[in-house]
Amino acid sequence: MSVYTVHEPPLRAVDTASDATRFVFVRDGFYFWAFVLTPLWMLWRRLWLVFLLYAVIATGIENAMYYAGAGTAAVAVVQLLISLLIGIEASTLLRFTLWRRGWKNVDVVSGDNLEVAERRFFDLWVRTAAGTRVERPAAKAAATASAPRSAQSPDIIGLFPDPGASR
Repeated sequence: MSVYTVHEPPLRAVDTASDATRFVFVRDGFYFWAFVLTPLWMLWRRLWLVFLLYAVIATGIENAMYYAGAGTAAVAVVQLLISLLIGIEASTLLRFTLWRRGWKNVDVVSGDNLEVAERRFFDLWVRTAAGTRVERPAAKAAATASAPRSAQSPDIIGLFPDPGASR
């Protein structure tokens, strides 16, 4: 199951609150194409500052290794490791770019794929927009942890409702 962060752009006067296409979902995990085609992936995703930093750092490391007398195989391995790091941290780079552009991280959802995660987010979003109070699982867990045992919900998980209860 994948985890996605949901980002909302800065509101403008022409934006409407009900426009569902304005949200961006960023999957957390390894990005294969960011690993294989690192500079092209950055340009395709419009990560201009990230691309500039990548180009400066990769060129600097390559030149430093060349002047240090490292062979071409060592330079290729280091460049491969840099691309691997970019593939692992691609979602963080995307989130950084969105944050720098003024986008807000509004939620974290999980799902088997993007469609399921979107459905979960928008179900919650529609319910909260309609004025219905929706309690998030994390908030519910924090509330039940601090509440006395008698005030907790009677939901039963497992075979025994209370610890040490008779069988």
